Amino acid sequence: MQHEITRTIPLLDSKGNLTEPGYAKKLLPVYRRADIKAGKMRIKEWDYYLVNNGRFALALTVDDNGYMGLDSISLLDFENGWEITTSPMSFMPLGKLRMPETSAVGDVHHAGSGHSITFKNDGSGHRTLIAQMKKFGPAGSIYARVELFDEPEESMVICTPFDKPGHFYYNQKINCMRAKGEVVYDGKTYVFDPSDSFAVLDWGRGVWTYDNTWYWGSLQGYLEDGSRFGWNIGYGFGNTSAASENMLFYNGKSHKLDEVTFNIPVKNGKDDYMSPWTFTSNDGRFEMNFTPILDRQAPLNVGVICMLPHQVFGKFNGKAILDDGTVIEVKDMVGFAEKVHNKW
Repeated sequence: MQHEITRTIPLLDSKGNLTEPGYAKKLLPVYRRADIKAGKMRIKEWDYYLVNNGRFALALTVDDNGYMGLDSISLLDFENGWEITTSPMSFMPLGKLRMPETSAVGDVHHAGSGHSITFKNDGSGHRTLIAQMKKFGPAGSIYARVELFDEPEESMVICTPFDKPGHFYYNQKINCMRAKGEVVYDGKTYVFDPSDSFAVLDWGRGVWTYDNTWYWGSLQGYLEDGSRFGWNIGYGFGNTSAASENMLFYNGKSHKLDEVTFNIPVKNGKDDYMSPWTFTSNDGRFEMNFTPILDRQAPLNVGVICMLPHQVFGKFNGKAILDDGTVIEVKDMVGFAEKVHNKW
């Protein structure tokens, strides 16, 4: 079952539960932090941007998880096979970051000792990402400024309940935004040009259960005919009986998929992330081979808080089928697929 939400509604009812589980193609459910019935320690609000041109990528996160906050900068070089991630944590933000209640407008800013991250969004469809960190990697400081524009008309919005009262996952993925800007690190300038650079926003708000493992994949780029194409695939969070978060994006329009499975190879009883994967779907509309290039790991395991991510970047080859039956051939497009185990 894939239930589509087609009207503006309050996200939560008087008990803090979702009013209407399902998916939407725009941010129709209205999120209000004041409607949440869980304690401030359990509320999670985050903005994550990934800018990618197939040769290198920049990832930026501002995250308020109630009892802990996280600012993160990642620089990834696919041609030379390296990545650096630095993620300073803060103690008990408890909503003090004042994350916007909508993705459509509102700035995000947080700073700590020797770093700052700012996401500017004036509601015009133009976003500016600015980040700096003095102690980023072996070479020292990093500075990034990237502008995002040409936001597609439709996106992936999911309202997923957990089988526990007052718990929910509200998420929007805006794919295929064009990007221009630069990152300066280690005496080198990495330039994002709109001719080949795209960004995705992962905008999330919710109250989760403590222990979760999820799968997420994303891709965006130009097809050979110049069309903008991408996808969001994933599962693992909550009760998905109303809808999955699997969706294709083609020239600004969304095309809903049903179930997609990540087939991660196993070696010696463990996931072998750097061997080739496959992706299959129950309706035959998403069939991909995936050749890994780089596994971005930033593990954290400090007692009750555990974050064990594997965000694997690589090349996708295969086919995807739009709602009208059009077959999209994917050839060596660079995206990522991840498996993450969190306790927090």
